[in-house]
Amino acid sequence: MKKGRLEAFSDGVFAIIITIMVLELHVPHGDQLKDLMGAAPLFIGYVLSFVYVGIYWNNHHHMFYVVDKIDGGVLWANLNLLFWLSLVPFVTEWMGGSHFSRGPVALYGFILIMAGLAYNILSRMLIRCAGHNTTLAEAIGNDRKGTLSVVVYACAIGISFVSPIAALCLYWVVAVVWFIPDPRIEKRVGRAKND
Repeated sequence: MKKGRLEAFSDGVFAIIITIMVLELHVPHGDQLKDLMGAAPLFIGYVLSFVYVGIYWNNHHHMFYVVDKIDGGVLWANLNLLFWLSLVPFVTEWMGGSHFSRGPVALYGFILIMAGLAYNILSRMLIRCAGHNTTLAEAIGNDRKGTLSVVVYACAIGISFVSPIAALCLYWVVAVVWFIPDPRIEKRVGRAKND
């Protein structure tokens, strides 16, 4: 089956997730800079989550750019990823609203683990559908960065019960690592575009 409807649906869900997150940022009462300080945890959580959703959207776009067809397994794997990402606004609001308390920071890590695993499942389903000798299989490789990310999230969950801020810093580190583009993927996607 063709991929256009899945891409359009997914793009819509990504946009809605970001919209919901930004709508949770409320204007502070007062006109002084100090009035913004109460909103700082929510804003920090929003920026972190925006970066993560943006990274997933970008990677999702690159994966689907280089495949021509999909199957039912890809549809379900994609819905699995979107499900976990759709929980990001909820956990972001709870985490920021609690000023980074232990439970919400741990739950944020759990959502990141599940989204990371769902993304891995989706990429494997796409490779299975497209074939193992394809640009996608070449570009993703064995996905060490994805595996390492899930391990760091799991460590951060444990750390969150001792130091939620240290766990939050680990979430930021993983986000920064993913934010830096992988030149191998960019090169292969560019090559596929020229073919």
